[in-house]
Amino acid sequence: MCVRLLPLIIMSHLQKLRIPSIVKWVSSSFIQNNHRLSKSSLWPTGSHHIAQNPRLYRTKTVNLESENGHRTSQASGSENAGKMPPATRREAQAALLEYLHSTRSLQFVDADYMSRNSPIFLEKLLKRVDTEENIGRSIARFLRYHPINEFEPFFESVGLKPNEYSSLLPRSLIFLSDDAMLLENYYVLCQYGVARNKIGKMYVEAREVFGYDYGVLQSKLRAFEGGGLKQSTVVKVVASSPYLLIGDASKALIKIWEKLKSVGIEDDWIEGYLLEKNTYDWSHILELFCMLSKNGYTKEQLGGLICQHPGLLFDERTTFSLIGFLLKFGVTMNDISSLLLQFPQIQVGKFVENLRRCYHFFIELEMDVIDIGSIFRAHPGLLGSCSLKKLSSLLSSLNTGKKRMCEIIKNNPQELKNWVLGARTKPLPTLRKDWKEKKIKFLLDLGFIENSSEMKAALRLFRGKGAELQERFNCFVNAGIDPKDVSEMLKVAPHVLNQSKDVIEEKIDFLVNGLGYPISSVVVFPQYLSYTVQRVKLRYSMYKWSTDRGTVDPKLALSTFISCTEPTFIRLYVNSHSEGPQVWEELKKQIYHD
Repeated sequence: MCVRLLPLIIMSHLQKLRIPSIVKWVSSSFIQNNHRLSKSSLWPTGSHHIAQNPRLYRTKTVNLESENGHRTSQASGSENAGKMPPATRREAQAALLEYLHSTRSLQFVDADYMSRNSPIFLEKLLKRVDTEENIGRSIARFLRYHPINEFEPFFESVGLKPNEYSSLLPRSLIFLSDDAMLLENYYVLCQYGVARNKIGKMYVEAREVFGYDYGVLQSKLRAFEGGGLKQSTVVKVVASSPYLLIGDASKALIKIWEKLKSVGIEDDWIEGYLLEKNTYDWSHILELFCMLSKNGYTKEQLGGLICQHPGLLFDERTTFSLIGFLLKFGVTMNDISSLLLQFPQIQVGKFVENLRRCYHFFIELEMDVIDIGSIFRAHPGLLGSCSLKKLSSLLSSLNTGKKRMCEIIKNNPQELKNWVLGARTKPLPTLRKDWKEKKIKFLLDLGFIENSSEMKAALRLFRGKGAELQERFNCFVNAGIDPKDVSEMLKVAPHVLNQSKDVIEEKIDFLVNGLGYPISSVVVFPQYLSYTVQRVKLRYSMYKWSTDRGTVDPKLALSTFISCTEPTFIRLYVNSHSEGPQVWEELKKQIYHD
């Protein structure tokens, strides 16, 4: 009986010795103190990698505070780790470390990193063991009879989530050591300086790289340095755009690097801007750079533009979208070049989003398509800088309608700045109040004294909006009358400005081109504009007929025969000749019939 039990007793005794000796050492030295291993301690020797004199460093544990205020361990690598008690997590990590290193013979550094950075896998593992007992012992017992798929904690430790790596798991392999090329190229990237948690993204985007034979990946990385890039820059570039390691895709990168240097941009600046989480299409970036360099920029201008707004170059898809969008509205490439030189301090993506929002805003406002095009051609920088509120919200807060808002925008597009998100909007003044304010401003510009009796009388006499009055005023100025003379003329006869622009222009044209009088006649006799063209034409024709027969003075002023009453005109200018009454009646029929 004792003989039969002896093997079991010996096995149990060995287990008790083995687990605590390894687990306790790893937990105290590596897990609690976040050990670090220098990159130079790993050296490739064919397919095997040996740690040369691994040194342990005791460092202060670093905690990172997440956006929601909770504190999580840097080593956990996932929010799920917070669900596991720290003591349980340490024991589980230690047990997984021992399995990967001692049982599966993975390099200690790799096994340690995987155990500390695969919390989701650990949680899944804990659900399959008895947590009432010693956690480390339970996991060790489970792993003895249930080998794990080592690719799961590996992929999680390099930055991938289960839903991202589930389709990447090999169908016929569960041991990492069976995929020698994966490990070989993984080690090459680690030794070159690529952070382990960035390698998962590289694997997803450029899986072909991890199948390269010995030395191929190393030579490709060195080729970048041969093209003029520093090692630290190469690390960032390949981490963000791993496709560059496939085929000859790196040629575009090396070309754009040379061109950036030619316009005075240094390596350190480019490296500082690049983000490893972004993927850059270097062939498109090169294409955009060449297009910009052909638009008339000097090297200093182009270099300054890129340094001040790097997103214009490195977010090349959005910049191409911006250029295409503006070209559709008739904006020329010269105008686009000028816009880029004066580009506001805003991300190019946000700029394009604002342009599109303005376009949809104008469409919803039912603005005429021609007017939309004119605004986009004249004010692209303004539109791209304004994050407009929703139209329905603005109409409500401004207490106005679409038609009036359209007129406001067309007359002064700068008003859009007051309707952006975050700005307080007050109701617009009522139209009547607005018209009165503009009319007062117009009268003040004419020289009226505010609140004077003349001002009050003029307000009663002038009819129309301030903008309409100004438009009519401009008719006289455009005809050649000095603005000061127009102001004096309107003080004498303010009612003449109550006529429409077309009527004023017609009467001035008839006076100058029809009757042959100088434009200065209007300044002397502004009441002329009060009479209809038919009345003036009739009286002038009768007066001219009478002067031709010598019955009246040919040098009379226009006001003399135009402003007198009907009986007086007939007595003085019609009855002065025996045939006058007959001619008068014929002229009336002809003129008023026409």
